[in-house]
Amino acid sequence: MLVPSIFRDRFFDDWMLPTIREAEEADRKLYGKHAAHVMKTDVREKEDHYVVDIDLPGFKKDEINLNLENGYLTVSAEKGLDKEEKDKKGKLICQERYMGAMQRSFYVGDKLTEEDIKAKFEDGVLQILVPKQEEKLPEHRTIAIEG
Repeated sequence: MLVPSIFRDRFFDDWMLPTIREAEEADRKLYGKHAAHVMKTDVREKEDHYVVDIDLPGFKKDEINLNLENGYLTVSAEKGLDKEEKDKKGKLICQERYMGAMQRSFYVGDKLTEEDIKAKFEDGVLQILVPKQEEKLPEHRTIAIEG
């Protein structure tokens, strides 16, 4: 069934969730037409740890920060374009590369420390290894039945 063009492809999002649309528009202004592709993340479970892969193309290692606080691992990245460097390269006709900051947080548990988490950045992908926490099973106790 064809939908009139006034409804676009996100009619219900536009009608029911205006605050989400406004947030998406703000991201789009900051990150350009590629806003939906920022910090795409894959999480894989291994036997004794989790592997978190985050796409951060165009970033350098020193523009990325990892912070562990209250059981949350926060990955943040900040990119700036140096105005003086742009002037040295010539007159800017079109600019599609973005500048700004972004972050994502993951709950990893409150028993992990910074030393437990390992990270490496290679070819625009940040890979984080997070060990699994040992689950404490409750002791098996017998409950007496009255009567």
